Amino acid sequence: MRSGLIAQKLGMTRIFTEDGAHVPVTVLGLQNCQVVGQRTEDKDGYTALQLGAGVAKVKNVVKALRGQFAVAKVEPKRHVAEFRVSPDNLIEVGASLQADHFVDGQLVDVTGTSVGKGFAGAMKRHNFGGLRASHGVSISHRSHGSTGNSQDPGKVFKGKKMAGHMGNARVTTQNLEVVRTDVDRGLIMLKGSVPGSKGGWVLIRDAVKSAVPEGAAFPGSFTAPNAANTDKEPAPEAAANGGEE
Repeated sequence: MRSGLIAQKLGMTRIFTEDGAHVPVTVLGLQNCQVVGQRTEDKDGYTALQLGAGVAKVKNVVKALRGQFAVAKVEPKRHVAEFRVSPDNLIEVGASLQADHFVDGQLVDVTGTSVGKGFAGAMKRHNFGGLRASHGVSISHRSHGSTGNSQDPGKVFKGKKMAGHMGNARVTTQNLEVVRTDVDRGLIMLKGSVPGSKGGWVLIRDAVKSAVPEGAAFPGSFTAPNAANTDKEPAPEAAANGGEE
């Protein structure tokens, strides 16, 4: 079991294939998605990775998370989430995950908060057919009709489909295809729609109903915490001059 990713929904566009057909895609952006903590069986009773993404002001972060970010040596994150992983797929704290964590053609599950629709009737909320358009029905053509029985049981059961608040709920869309990834810009393009509004945060995981493809990296595609420092070592001439050119 691999870790997932935290991404931000940037919007929708389309990609043209070689034969001229267009594929509608949702563009998700990785906003500096990093590992900020580990959960192990010995210490916490389960194995998981805690990821953070985005940038948050220090004053808007609670003290408990401030200390955790300080220990991980990462900047405060806007969104934090945990992903259950197997013990052999743990990634060191501070590592930055990349867009090619998921390969082209792979199926993924995306979890987000759906767009809020406010108070909606039974026809829009639950796809009811409504009442008759004539034959005695007056005014209440779009109502949901009877909600219970007579004296026995003499109540309306909990969970009855009725009019009420629609949307703004946690939704998971399964088996979305990864059409293309851009590592340099940190973009993941998925075929079809993704729950949530533009700018919302979503969680991307390997599809539970489909096997992980052979080309996927284990434990994942990431850069080590000290990779940025090792990649930018001063040139021999600059080092001899005290780092000045």
